[in-house]
Amino acid sequence: MADLPDDVRELFRGANFGHVATTMPDGSPHSVAVWVGLEDGLIVFFTQTTSRKARNLERDPRVAISMVDHDNPYATARIRGRVVRTTTGDEAWEIIDRMAVRYTGEPFPFRPPTSILYHVEPTRVGSTQLPFQHRPTAA
Repeated sequence: MADLPDDVRELFRGANFGHVATTMPDGSPHSVAVWVGLEDGLIVFFTQTTSRKARNLERDPRVAISMVDHDNPYATARIRGRVVRTTTGDEAWEIIDRMAVRYTGEPFPFRPPTSILYHVEPTRVGSTQLPFQHRPTAA
């Protein structure tokens, strides 16, 4: 298991989205933005068992996650890993609610019965901090 450096852990403390990439049956990539968190040294995110990423992970547990700091988009992280376990039910909802509060200020508003929480063990981790100021202008 790769250790997460402090700058990457800091990204998980904020309400920063993770971009989860999985592999489609034909080998092509599938990527989607999700809420992410850290639980007991593992990265967590959730979805519905019927989603494309859930079906991809059922077949192949490898995952890549990129993150961008919401306040400083020049601070980024890249993580590769494997799903090592899943959680459902009350145990999952406890974690999902904590993530929802971090992102929205409130617990998750509904309880779909197909919800599943993925626990990812990181195997490779990298990060970048570029020396730019984020000052976009209108095109």
